[in-house]
Parts: sequence; C-alpha cells; structure tokens
Amino acid sequence: MKILLLSDTHSYIDDAILQHAQWADEVWHAGDFGSITVAEQLQNIKPLRGVYGNIDGTEIRSLFPEKQLFECEGMQVLMTHIGGYPSHYQKGIPELLEREKPQLFICGHSHILKVIYDKKYQLLHLNPGAIGKYGAQKTRTMLRFEILQGNISQMEIIEYPL
Repeated sequence: MKILLLSDTHSYIDDAILQHAQWADEVWHAGDFGSITVAEQLQNIKPLRGVYGNIDGTEIRSLFPEKQLFECEGMQVLMTHIGGYPSHYQKGIPELLEREKPQLFICGHSHILKVIYDKKYQLLHLNPGAIGKYGAQKTRTMLRFEILQGNISQMEIIEYPL
C-alpha cells in the first residue's frame, strides 16, 4: 500500500501535491485542511483518510474525526492533529498509546517534519511537517512510503520551497 502523508495544507493545494497523490494508493491528511476544496481535490484522485485540525471548521469536522484508529496492511495506525512527539506528547496521548498500542502514530500541527522511533511505546512517530504555505516553516514537506505486511519501507521526504 503506497501512502502519501501530508498535513497543514491551510487551504493550499497545487499540481505538485496532486501529482504525488496520483502515485499513492491512499492519501492521509493529518489535519488543518483549511478548506473543503483541499479534501475534495484529494478525494477526486485517491481514497482519503484524515483528521480535522484546530483551524478546520464545521464542514471539515463533519467529514473527518479528531482521531482515527485503523489498520493498514497489518499495521495499527493512530492519527490525530495535535499529538506531540516522543517524550513530549500532548495530555491524554500517552494513555491512548498505552491502550490502543498502535505501531504507527501520526500527527501534524507543529509544521516540523519528524520521523522518530519511540522505544517506550514501540511505535514509529510521523509528522509530515506542513505542505501549505502558511506558517513559520522554511520548507514545505510531506512524506511518502509503503506499508506491506506490517512493515514500512521506501520512505521519502518530499520538499518544496515556500
């Protein structure tokens, strides 16, 4: 399963993002879509999983949950927008990780790309950074990877200038 992981579009979508979506089997969005147009354009290309972010209004919140727990190719995945990162998780996240035991924990919000293995919870933490043009980031980023039989491979960082 080929996955394109992005976050923090903040209403921005361009041909480069859509071209990468063509490569994927599924697109995962870790919140702050900014507008329904972003979700619609991605859904027109490939199946879309997502969570709403702190800037998303009622339209996005009616389509996407705050947290998503799902299985992909034998891997348990937990996605939320504001989650923190290993040793700096947001309130309530450690208990959720302990209870659900995901192998992959995804969040956005920080606009900082992170790929960190968390030894304590035995999971891979991913934050794709921000692919939108709003925010303090100096580079727009997203991730693509493959999941097969419970393993991630072929992970690539995709970068674009602001």
